[in-house]
Amino acid sequence: MQGENNSGQVGPHFRITEVRIKLTEDPRNKLRAYASVTIDDAFVVRDLKIIDGSKGPFVAMPSRKLADHCRGCHHKNHLRAAYCNQCGAKLDPDRAPRDARGRARLHADLAHPINSTTRIEMHKAVVRAYVEEAEAARAAGEAYRPKDFDDLDDLNESLDAEYVDELERRQEERERRRRDAVAPPPPPPQELAGGAP
Repeated sequence: MQGENNSGQVGPHFRITEVRIKLTEDPRNKLRAYASVTIDDAFVVRDLKIIDGSKGPFVAMPSRKLADHCRGCHHKNHLRAAYCNQCGAKLDPDRAPRDARGRARLHADLAHPINSTTRIEMHKAVVRAYVEEAEAARAAGEAYRPKDFDDLDDLNESLDAEYVDELERRQEERERRRRDAVAPPPPPPQELAGGAP
């Protein structure tokens, strides 16, 4: 059965190996911090948001704004836009799809847990790291420096060079096949006047 491990217990099949927190500057803002979560020392999910909710910190998954196309010029616009960014036509203010509670869906998650057990584990790990980072910031005062996420962009030093070479070779082969498919066929050989030589 999907979602079960070998012992028959439902639970996450991953280990959160690192959570990085970057606190926001403005303490009046409900957005308190951004988080980056590393899973099994192998996969990073960035741009989780920690929002100050009515029941404590809430972890929002990384998302993108939903958009649709103008009926006149077909330009893509965010669902909150009142007018088309391209042609200026007035857009229907109620065009956003609605969820089960009737709220407009303006964003879509890019990554998210697919079961409640994983969501709870992710939430606990991120909130725990956020509380620790907030306490460290209070203790350090003016000397506090937020964590940097830039090193997550560096390529892993153990990257397999042969694998990368193979990917590049395959890409070059695909591009060659595309060029050959577009190129006109060579002209047929011309016959000599008066018959065969």
